[in-house]
Amino acid sequence: MGIDLGTCNTLVCVRGQGIVLNEPSVVAVKKGTNRVLKNGNAVGLVAKEMIGKTPGTISAVRPLMDGVIADFDITEAMLSYFIRKIHGGRVFMRPRVVISVPSGITAVEKRAVYNSAERAGARRVYLVPEPMAAAIGAGLPVAEARASMIIDIGGGTTEVAILSLADLSVSESLRVAGDDMDEAIVNYMKRTYNLMIGPQTAEQIKIEIGSAAELENETTYEVRGRDMISGLPRKTIVTSEEIREALKEPVGLIVETVVRTLEKAEPELAADLVEEGICLAGGGALLRGLDQVLSQTTGLRVRVADDPLTCVARGTSIFLEHLNEWKETMESDEDDV
Repeated sequence: MGIDLGTCNTLVCVRGQGIVLNEPSVVAVKKGTNRVLKNGNAVGLVAKEMIGKTPGTISAVRPLMDGVIADFDITEAMLSYFIRKIHGGRVFMRPRVVISVPSGITAVEKRAVYNSAERAGARRVYLVPEPMAAAIGAGLPVAEARASMIIDIGGGTTEVAILSLADLSVSESLRVAGDDMDEAIVNYMKRTYNLMIGPQTAEQIKIEIGSAAELENETTYEVRGRDMISGLPRKTIVTSEEIREALKEPVGLIVETVVRTLEKAEPELAADLVEEGICLAGGGALLRGLDQVLSQTTGLRVRVADDPLTCVARGTSIFLEHLNEWKETMESDEDDV
């Protein structure tokens, strides 16, 4: 099976079946312990509904931060649950697993992924860099002797890479992405309206009216939260222009990273990109106007991949289909033995 182990969502695909699971990377545990509620089944959608609404005895935990494992035991419990769910509860299944990881991950962070997957029930673990998986999932010709450029904006990291001959020629991993956009909206609401909102509300605002460039029809959105002065529930109206201003800093950092990556490219690869352009993937690619901003800054054509949210998972699925051809280019747990 192939796993896109994301900060916000985990997608799992199975050879010959495509994507079979897409759930939030959230686990509900008893406070002060790593015991997962509901006999180990309070994972994913069930747990996400609890975020910000749990009583004092329960914690809804996101075990991945900035694209890497922050809580080893809870990640293992989450992976175990997903593997069991896909195999209909059969615990004796030990699949070979391809997991996508950020390109800037350290050796210690890689070891945490291997260990979590193995203890969760994987027989063999292969790691594939996220930008490579995203580019393959987006249908870019990564194996050819010409440049392909992918920008994968997830929840915890933004991966920017130029690929050629089935490898990363230049890549940058920026730990600023969708979560930082949500946090920027939370801080803006605090600063401007003295209104406390949760990360899920901020994400909803980003989806409904967020943008990186001016919109033809600017809109408004009713935001509900807690007044920081009176402590009472309150609602207010925000405009899409205000949210664009709130998102300026994280969007600016992503654009800077893209420019920096292009500056490092070999001249022949840069020449290819004039014709090939740039492909956007990941949930952040859905932010309205981001392709326009990147196109204006770089002078290159920028397009959003088909179904950008599932690009990385689809890429791991293609790796699975051609595992024997690709496995020489991938890191596996045997390499560390």
